Amino acid sequence: MSFKKTILVTGADGQLGMEFRDLEKSFPYFNFIFVSRSELSITDRDALQKFLDANRIDVFINCAAYTAVDKAETEVEAAIQVNAIGAANVAEICRTYDCKLFHISTDYVFDGKATEPYREIDPVNPVNKYGFSKLEGERAVQDIYNAAIIIRTSWVYSMHGKNFVKTMVRLMQEKESIGVVNDQFGSPTYAADLAQAIMHIIEADDFVPGVYHYCNEGVISWYDFAVAIKNLLKSKCMVNAISTNQYPTPAARPAYSVLSTEKFFKTFGIVIPHWQESLHACLEKSGR
Repeated sequence: MSFKKTILVTGADGQLGMEFRDLEKSFPYFNFIFVSRSELSITDRDALQKFLDANRIDVFINCAAYTAVDKAETEVEAAIQVNAIGAANVAEICRTYDCKLFHISTDYVFDGKATEPYREIDPVNPVNKYGFSKLEGERAVQDIYNAAIIIRTSWVYSMHGKNFVKTMVRLMQEKESIGVVNDQFGSPTYAADLAQAIMHIIEADDFVPGVYHYCNEGVISWYDFAVAIKNLLKSKCMVNAISTNQYPTPAARPAYSVLSTEKFFKTFGIVIPHWQESLHACLEKSGR
């Protein structure tokens, strides 16, 4: 008798976690368990151990994270608890129970001083406390468990949770004009695409541990992204380009955080959609 593989998704009420929920029906040959922070906190190692004692888990997808970039500047301990200590707890539990682990990280581990897409082997140097906490989490996972896939991603959005696209959609309905930064460059990531890519790896049983970069194809500024949203919405809202200096935030942002996805493609053979295609799919899915 064959048994369904069981996939545990932590942080299941976040953007990426919700996309896995949406995909569940497309993968009936897997058993999914979704847990929010209130149901299972990765900062509680005893709770994690009890949960895995009670449930046979084959694949652990850790979407749980402290993602409030600006708040992390003053809530450093809270960010470290989830992004570093929590990540270490997950790695230890996966090692103990022999689970395959996907751990999600960020482009903010880089300082943004590059002039070409960051590769996985490029030096890390976060410019804010959030990036530091995520980097500590990466290092903990790598030190503790060598059977983990760490995926750095950037500018994540979906129709779930809080993100740039949803904010732009709202502001363009409420305001006649908005200002958007035009001197920070990166690549958006549609969370549904990332979730689908991870499921492809699981489905193909093509698990190759290591650090990988995943984002949609193409390089843009936040201003470019906002203009594309405006055009797809056919909004009359005026989008004005402003500099980072004109929009100060508590946490510094990397000016250039484009990620090279070459290693991901070469390893897993997954074609990554262009950001324009994915943005259109996201807005269409939401009925926009």
